[in-house]
Amino acid sequence: MTERLLIRAIKGHGQTQIVTLNGKKIRKMPSTLELLPDLKNLCLQNNLISKVCPEISTLTQLKILNLGNNLLEEVPEEMKYLTSLKKLHLFGNKICRFASGACDGLQNLILLNLNRNQLTWLPQEVSKLKSLTHLSLNCNKLVSIPTELCLLKNLRELQLNYNELSCIPEEIKFLKKLQKFLLVRNYIEVLPEGICHLKNLRILDIAGNTIQIFPPGFQNLKLKEFYCEENPLFVKRPAIALQQEDIWSLQEITSRYVMNQLAKKHPFLMCAIEQYPEVRNLISQGKKCPICGKYFLSIWLECVRFIPPPKNWKISRNLQLVPVQVLICSYKCLNRRDPNLFGIAHM
Repeated sequence: MTERLLIRAIKGHGQTQIVTLNGKKIRKMPSTLELLPDLKNLCLQNNLISKVCPEISTLTQLKILNLGNNLLEEVPEEMKYLTSLKKLHLFGNKICRFASGACDGLQNLILLNLNRNQLTWLPQEVSKLKSLTHLSLNCNKLVSIPTELCLLKNLRELQLNYNELSCIPEEIKFLKKLQKFLLVRNYIEVLPEGICHLKNLRILDIAGNTIQIFPPGFQNLKLKEFYCEENPLFVKRPAIALQQEDIWSLQEITSRYVMNQLAKKHPFLMCAIEQYPEVRNLISQGKKCPICGKYFLSIWLECVRFIPPPKNWKISRNLQLVPVQVLICSYKCLNRRDPNLFGIAHM
């Protein structure tokens, strides 16, 4: 029956470039596809297909493949032969894995839609999708994002709504072209500082997570839309707390001295530090106190500064102040803070 449907679909069309067989209750892909080497668009949405036929490997001119709402359990290995493919729709299947080599030939793929599947992880091979600009993985079971995903330098839109993510890798900062980032309804507690490096980001939606505070510099993003409903954001609610004495380790004292002398371009230390790569790597993790302007290493006070969202942001209805993380070097500086900066008491 499937073969007859295909023949009927292409009959009288000469060099057929488009085949659409949506909602035909097809269980098996037609093997006669190999007779259509010039096919550009194949749409088999809303059927009962559980496997891709080997003959699909002959469709080297195919640009769009839609197998949405079928019964596939993996991203098929045969995809690697579709070297001209631009758009691949695999939404609404039962996909829980990528077959080995599935990404090998998809160098020209720009859109991949895997919404509503059962993926719990992504393979390192996703880094081979060099041309990808749109990746949609909504409504899966992903628990983490591989750092290899952050190597897709052309990615402009990344949708990860309704998954089981608890964190975002710091390497997200490498997605320099990212414009739209959707993370609705996950379990994310903290956004990495790397997100503040996404200078082209225009839409960010983190609604329904467990975020309390945003990383330093977050307010400098050039967002047009920002949504954060149903997150337990810090609110301005001052309370009196006992202050402790500043007690630093010997490593912290030494590191602070070295970093602050290097900031003054101390000639002896600048020469000596080149001979000690371990020390250089350690102090490269230093931070600058926004109150006194001096450097510190690993002992700090976590504070929050409440900042009005930029006027050009389209924001969640109830967002009046954005709580942004600030790290300061000592209780002495805490006593010199401005009225919108508060220490955070961790219970």
